Amino acid sequence: MSTKPLRFALFGNVYQRHKSLAIKQLVGCLRKHDAQILIDEEYYDFLRCSELVELDEAQTFIGCGFEADFAVSMGGDGTLLKTASRVRNKQIPIVGVNMGRLGFLADVNAADIESMVDGLYRGDYSIEDRVLIHVETNGEPIEGYECALNDVAILKRDSASMISIRASINGEYLTTYQADGLIVSTPTGSTAYSLSNGGPIIVPRTGVLLMTAVAPHSLNVRPIVLPDTAQIELTVTSRSHTFLVAIDGRSGKLPEGTTLRLSRAPYMLKVVKRSGNSYFSTLREKMMWGADVR
Repeated sequence: MSTKPLRFALFGNVYQRHKSLAIKQLVGCLRKHDAQILIDEEYYDFLRCSELVELDEAQTFIGCGFEADFAVSMGGDGTLLKTASRVRNKQIPIVGVNMGRLGFLADVNAADIESMVDGLYRGDYSIEDRVLIHVETNGEPIEGYECALNDVAILKRDSASMISIRASINGEYLTTYQADGLIVSTPTGSTAYSLSNGGPIIVPRTGVLLMTAVAPHSLNVRPIVLPDTAQIELTVTSRSHTFLVAIDGRSGKLPEGTTLRLSRAPYMLKVVKRSGNSYFSTLREKMMWGADVR
C-alpha cells in the first residue's frame, strides 16, 4: 500500500456538464487520501463556472506543463484521447472514468470511483502499455500532437469526389486507394472508426497496425493487418487539391501531394486497468454479444 502523497492530474470534458457530475466524488476520495490535486486550467475554469466542486487547494497547469503519478480522465473515450495527447511521453499512467456512452478506453464507471482510488493506493491494479502511431510529413508540419492512440484518418474534404491515396509499405508499393479515405489504426483503435468501416477487432498488445479504407470505389478492397514495425508511406491526390488528416479526431488540412509517413512511436502510453477487469469481458459487454435484444 502506498503511503506517500500521490499527485493526480485531472482532465475532463468541458462541453457537457453531466460528464463531470462525478468530479465531486473523485475529489472527495482524493482528499481522503491527502492526495495532491492538479487540474488542467481549462477544466478548472469549467468546474468553477459550473459550481460542481470546491477546488481551493488544487493547483492548475497549462498544456503539458505538469508532472503526476496518475492522470485521470473524466468523460468518455474522446476525453481520454485528449488526455493522452497531453501526457505524451511522460509515462504517466492514465485512469479513464467513463461518463460518456461506449467507453472502451475509459472503463471505470462513476459508481466505482471510490474503489478505484482505494485500489490505486493499495497497488491493486495493472498497467497496460498501448502502442501509438507517429505521423510525419514531407512538407507542412501537422499542428498539435503528432501521435495517435486510436487512429490516423486521411479523408476527403469539401467535395463529393473521392481522393487517391498511394500506399507503400517498407518502401514497396501496395496499392492506390480510390476512396473517401483511409484509416490506419492501432489495436486500441480497432474498435473505433475502423470498426464502423468494416475493420476487424484486434486485441490490444497484439503487435500490429490495421489499414481500413473508407467507402472504397472497388469492392475488392479489404482491410489489411500489418506488423507494427512497418513503415507506412501515403501520398494523396485530390480534386480539391487538399485533404484532411485526423489524428485521434484532431483534424488539419494538408495540400495534395503531401507524403505522410506513419510508424510506431518510440514510446508507449500507459493505461490503468483495475484488477478483475479483462478486455474480453469489456468487449462482450460493450458490443452486447450474447444479449437478447428482442
